[in-house]
Amino acid sequence: MSKIVVFGSGKGSNARRLIEYFKDHPSVSVAALVSDKPRRGFLDISYDHRINLEIIKGPELADPKWIAHLKVMYRPDLIVLAGFLKKIPPELIAAFPEKIINIHPALLPKYGGKGMYGDFVHKAVIEAEEKESGITVHYVNEHYDEGATIFQERCEIEKGDDEVKLAGKIRELEHRHFPEVIERLLVTT
Repeated sequence: MSKIVVFGSGKGSNARRLIEYFKDHPSVSVAALVSDKPRRGFLDISYDHRINLEIIKGPELADPKWIAHLKVMYRPDLIVLAGFLKKIPPELIAAFPEKIINIHPALLPKYGGKGMYGDFVHKAVIEAEEKESGITVHYVNEHYDEGATIFQERCEIEKGDDEVKLAGKIRELEHRHFPEVIERLLVTT
């Protein structure tokens, strides 16, 4: 059984979608949730699905004891960043080489980097009068949003779309494609 650990900082809609997608999967499961912010979203998801929730502070991500705990306790085959806003330190990347992926709400390399997340991305895309946007699933390296691309999907930006409408389109793409990309990574490798 391949195990996923999902990291998030927000309400957790992608985490919830992943848990539901893999709930009865024969070879993939969500082993744990990790959040740097004890918000209701991740707390509720943890409770609703009886999945362990680890609350961490930023510096703990690089702590060898915490990394060892993550490895021994959950044995993740893949760490999935789903709205996790902290930068992943080199120590964690080295402990899980090519095993940490992120989903970004734009077509990288455009609209990536420090501070480019959520509504900040959508606002920048709309202000630049782009004709399309989308999602990028990529490996995590030492730099924000610069790891190798695994998957991209596009959506059209229609006249009259604002940040809220674009965010809805992006969320739909994330919920539709992210679980399938993860499944392909784990089941075919």
